[in-house]
Amino acid sequence: MSAGTADVEAMRARLTATEVVRRLGGRASRADVLSFCTGRSLKGAVAVGSLVRMARGTYALPDLPDILTVAAATRGLVSHQSAAQLHGLEMVFPPTAIHVTVRRGARPVLPDGAVAHQRQLPAGDLSRRTTSVLRTVFDCCATMPFREALAVADSAARRSPTFLAAFAQAAAAPGPGRVARMRVARFASASSANPFESALRGDLIEAGIVDLVPQFVVAIGRRRFQVDLADPVHRVAIEADSFAWHGSRAALAADCRRYDELVREGWLVLRFAWEQVMFDSAWVVDVVRDVLELR
Repeated sequence: MSAGTADVEAMRARLTATEVVRRLGGRASRADVLSFCTGRSLKGAVAVGSLVRMARGTYALPDLPDILTVAAATRGLVSHQSAAQLHGLEMVFPPTAIHVTVRRGARPVLPDGAVAHQRQLPAGDLSRRTTSVLRTVFDCCATMPFREALAVADSAARRSPTFLAAFAQAAAAPGPGRVARMRVARFASASSANPFESALRGDLIEAGIVDLVPQFVVAIGRRRFQVDLADPVHRVAIEADSFAWHGSRAALAADCRRYDELVREGWLVLRFAWEQVMFDSAWVVDVVRDVLELR
């Protein structure tokens, strides 16, 4: 067995079918699921109800209760990933639970698929249905992996030109979760185009590769080429390539020209697919680190 095959088999043994479907967006074909986990895991997930067979060869996460109904029943606020969803903030993966924040000491009865967080809620919060955008990002920083929290913060920054300044100032305040939110605040960027790109950048930041510029513009003659991530000093461009973006011949042809022009100008272009970033991030980081060292 080759090293590459061994790595794939180790990954399939490690990941559960439920996690695979979550990473694939909440719905996936049997063939796609079995590319990243075992058939035994898929069968077991369906048996316990953590996955639902929607149609022949198609599986999905089970439907969650209505978000606002759960919040009302618990006398709490929609929070964390659920609040991010209601605010329209983009995330790397869809939520697998309804998150609500209730008063400290409360003991709400929770339906299946709901999670309660306790916090002292200011009086003003009780008039709202959800936590504020800033509070929501704070909560995501405290409970989500760095790359997922970064994607939420990047999305908030794209929506509001004042968010990053407010976030940086508030993140520095003393209190639980300060280190995590300050780290996200340091690297959050309105330039990051989407959660896929944020996840890729987040993985590289966690590996100590912190000097990459999102959506960097390279001028070649009279033309301008924008790359997802760039190290301008070493002329390395890193692209987060999604299948959806390259779904047409015109899009594929345009990107081929862009990549070739960059290479002709002396840039080294790395391209990573969604599946590689989501399921094999260690390999992605190793490739980028090795290439930067070579340059």
